[in-house]
Amino acid sequence: MPTFHLYDLLVETIEGDKPFVCSHQIGESFEVRGENLIFKTDKPFSLYTLAALLPLLPAKQRPLNAHDWMATDHIIACPDPHCGAKFRISRIGKRTYERSETTIVPMPDNNPWAEQ
Repeated sequence: MPTFHLYDLLVETIEGDKPFVCSHQIGESFEVRGENLIFKTDKPFSLYTLAALLPLLPAKQRPLNAHDWMATDHIIACPDPHCGAKFRISRIGKRTYERSETTIVPMPDNNPWAEQ
């Protein structure tokens, strides 16, 4: 059975170098498990910050080359340039998925997107 791995992530608000001007609270967080976002508390999480973080999360879930900037840059600034909030993305687990659980597209004979 063809499988692949994705990392579970924790995204949490941490203190930055300037005061917060948005509604962020230190410690607000969510997890990413596969395609799902898991919010464990009733604390709010900014829609605008979520929109800024979302494009990074699928890449952070995947195995990365040690020289890729995605493998080293884990602290993301608030998208509001006046706000000092920062967001740390941490890997907290690893799951194995079967290809058939995630797509019905057949495997191509020669996949130019796959690392060799």
